[in-house]
Amino acid sequence: MAIIKNVYKYVLIGVGIGALIHNWIPQEAILAVLGHDNPFSVIIAAVIGIPMYADIFGTIPIAEALFMAGVPIGTVLAFMMSVTALSLPSMIMLSKVVKPKLLAIFIAIVTIGIVITGYFFNYFSFLLM
Repeated sequence: MAIIKNVYKYVLIGVGIGALIHNWIPQEAILAVLGHDNPFSVIIAAVIGIPMYADIFGTIPIAEALFMAGVPIGTVLAFMMSVTALSLPSMIMLSKVVKPKLLAIFIAIVTIGIVITGYFFNYFSFLLM
């Protein structure tokens, strides 16, 4: 029961954002920023996810709405990974525990990994189409 209390608000927020994306934002606008035609879509998705504070359950409805709008899977994965691994509140908490240089190295390595993973999935999913 404690898990439900901790998670339900993030799921509701994620469902709300997913509904907004799915019903109100034109698909063309989403694809112009995050579609196959934009070579920086993975980086943009990762940067968009950083200021958000949610757990993976909160990002699933948003990711589903983005994927259904035609956003490539690697871009969706980059968004999901950046929300969970590089969120601003998480970095603030980590900064209280680790030195700034180590935090910068952590952020750099995780960001590079997210971007590489996103482009990898986009490349191979594009080949399979």
